[in-house]
Amino acid sequence: MAKELKAYTDSQGAKPMGSRTMFRRSFIAAALALLTGIMFAASAAIAAEPIKIGFSMPLTGGLASNGKAILAAYQMWEEDINAKGGLLGRPVKLIYYDDQSNPSLVPAIYAKLFDIDKIDLVFTSYGTNLSVPSMPVVIPRNYVLLGLFALAVNSEFNYPYYFSMFPAGPDAVREFSRGYFEIAKEQKLQTVAIAGADSDFAKKAADGARENATKMGFKIVYDRSYPPNTVDFAPIVRGIQASDPDFVYIASYPTETVGIARAANEIGLKTKLFGGGMVGLQYASIKSQLGELLNRIVDYDFYVPEPTVPFKGIEGFLARYQAKAPSIGADLLGYFIPPFAYANGQVVEQAVAAVGSLDQRKLGDYLKAHSFDTIVGKIEYAPNGEWKNPRVLWVQYQNVKGSGLDQFKKAGTQVIIYPKELASGELQSPYSVGR
Repeated sequence: MAKELKAYTDSQGAKPMGSRTMFRRSFIAAALALLTGIMFAASAAIAAEPIKIGFSMPLTGGLASNGKAILAAYQMWEEDINAKGGLLGRPVKLIYYDDQSNPSLVPAIYAKLFDIDKIDLVFTSYGTNLSVPSMPVVIPRNYVLLGLFALAVNSEFNYPYYFSMFPAGPDAVREFSRGYFEIAKEQKLQTVAIAGADSDFAKKAADGARENATKMGFKIVYDRSYPPNTVDFAPIVRGIQASDPDFVYIASYPTETVGIARAANEIGLKTKLFGGGMVGLQYASIKSQLGELLNRIVDYDFYVPEPTVPFKGIEGFLARYQAKAPSIGADLLGYFIPPFAYANGQVVEQAVAAVGSLDQRKLGDYLKAHSFDTIVGKIEYAPNGEWKNPRVLWVQYQNVKGSGLDQFKKAGTQVIIYPKELASGELQSPYSVGR
C-alpha cells in the first residue's frame, strides 16, 4: 500500500505542492476581496450616515409659538436640502430638544447634543435669553455656532466662530433702536421715557436706547426696569404718563408687550410716539389679541409684506409655511422669524458645499469672508459675527380694523416708515389719536 501511495505521489510530480500554493493564493485573494468589500461597505455606511445639526428650541412655555414656527422652517429646509442630495452626499438630520422657554435648561441640552448625540453642526435656540446659556457649552468645543434673533450675545464672549442671523448689524445694541430715535429727531421731539424688563434682551435694548437718546440730545424724563414676571403694567404706564414725555421707548418680551399695550390704552396714554423694542407685535396671535389697539404703535421688524421689501424666494417659502402652520400650532403668518431660520439653513448649505467638509475652522473662516444669497436677501458677516449691513425696519400699524389676520397679509397695515429708502408710508402722529 505504501509503495502504491509513493508511486501515485511520484507520478503527480509537484502538483500536490502546487495545489497548496494555489489554495493559499485563492484564500488570500478571497480574504482581500472580503476585506475590500467590508471597507467599501464601511465607507458607504459612513457616507450614508446623516449630518446631524443640533439645537434646543422653545416648543412649550411662553415662546412656544415662535419655537414651533422656527422648527417648521428648519424642517422645510431639511426637506429641501435632502431632496437635492443632502450635504456632502449625506442626508441632513435635525436633532433638537424642547428647552421649554427656560434658559436654565439650555446648557444641559447642548452638553447632551455634543456628548451623546455627537452632532456635526450647531444652532442656538431662539432669542437672546435662550441663546446666551448655550455659548459656554459650545465655545470650548470650537464649533461654528449659528445664532437666531439674539441681540449682541457675542459682545460678552467675543467668540470668533459665532454668526448671528439677526439684521441689527455689527453695533447691534445701538443699531437696534437707532432708527426709532432718528424718527423722533425728524419729528423734533425732545423728551423720552424708557422702560424695559430686567432680562438679557430688554436690558441690552434699553441700554442702546439710552445711548442713542444721549447721543442725539434727548432728555430722559423716565427710566425704569421691571421684573420679567410683572403682570400689572398700569403703575408703569401711569409713571410714564406723569413724566409727560414726547415719546416712549419700551423694551419688552411678548407677554409684557401685550400687558403694556393694554395698559396704555386703558389709561389713555398721550404721547407723540409710542413703541420701540416690543417683541411680540410681530406675531399673528398677538396681532389678533390686540387688533385695533395696535394702531399707531411704532415697532421694529425685519420683514413685512410691503412692496418696498421684495426678496427672491420669500413669497414661495411663506406660502408653503402658512399652509402647514395651522396644523402644527405655529405662528400663522410667519413673517418675523421663519424666513430667517430657513436662511440659516441656506448659509450652512452654501458654506459646507464651498468648503467641502465639516471642518469647523474652515467653515468659520469661510463664513467670515464670503456673502450668502438667501430668501431674506444677501448676508455678509462682520468680524464680530453680526450682519455686516444692518437692516432694521421701523413699522407703524395703521388702518387696523378688527382682529382678522388677512389684513396683515396685505400692504397698508404694517407701514414701513424707516429707513427712508425702504419706506412705504408716512408716520401718523400723535399716538393717542390712533387709539
